[in-house]
Amino acid sequence: MSGRTRRRRSRSSGELRKHALGIVLAVFALGVLGAGAYVYTGTARPPALDPSSLCPLEGPRSVTVVLLDSTDDIPDIAKREVRTALVDLAETLPAYGLLEIRLLDATTAGGRSIFAKCNPGDGSNLSEYTANPRLARKRWMDGFRQPLDAALESGFRPLPGKISPIMETVQRIAVERFTGRFNEQIPKTLVLISDMIEHEPDYSQYTGDLSFERFKASRAYQKVRTDLHGANVQIYYIQRMSGKPLNSANHIRFWADWIRDNNGRFKQANKLQGVG
Repeated sequence: MSGRTRRRRSRSSGELRKHALGIVLAVFALGVLGAGAYVYTGTARPPALDPSSLCPLEGPRSVTVVLLDSTDDIPDIAKREVRTALVDLAETLPAYGLLEIRLLDATTAGGRSIFAKCNPGDGSNLSEYTANPRLARKRWMDGFRQPLDAALESGFRPLPGKISPIMETVQRIAVERFTGRFNEQIPKTLVLISDMIEHEPDYSQYTGDLSFERFKASRAYQKVRTDLHGANVQIYYIQRMSGKPLNSANHIRFWADWIRDNNGRFKQANKLQGVG
């Protein structure tokens, strides 16, 4: 009798252990599935992109416009410096941020756009489990990085012009890229790569002094007045050997005043190496 009872108890305790182990494994499996589901649902899914611009369909997350002034030839050493700066700018652009490069062109209002694409992300921050980082890298190279190299190659070719309407071009950029309810809510940056010598019929920096007061008294002041909507503005200053030597410190100070007068944030001016 006692032996049968012990066997029965032994069977019961064995079955209890099996049940307990099964419950533990089930709880563990549910935990793993729950964690996987949390990672999948908690990871932000990439937005749908326009196949041409690679920008989100609802619009870019930031806007950076580069105005490249090649109305006169740029010294070779300055070209190298500019190219490095622009590649660095492109590679550190926030994901889904727009980068546009325009050439200063007196025949085209707002300049001639040679590149306008959003950074779709290079896949370096994507997980193999929830996305396809290799496909993202290929899309970044084919759709963004390589077209940028081609645009920079063509952008450095001289584009001669009798006038240099920098202010009017910036005005059009501000209207097209910085204005509107959506654009006002996102970060905005303007990069000017130029000798910054404004020259048009109503105002020229080849004659007279560089005081902001002289400009404000000209007919150009109201004509080119604009709203940069708080955009950060950076200047890469090309130094020129011109008939009338310009004091570069006074010249940069003038542009800092002009930017602030038009609701922009002057960040800095870097003098490029070489003299053209």
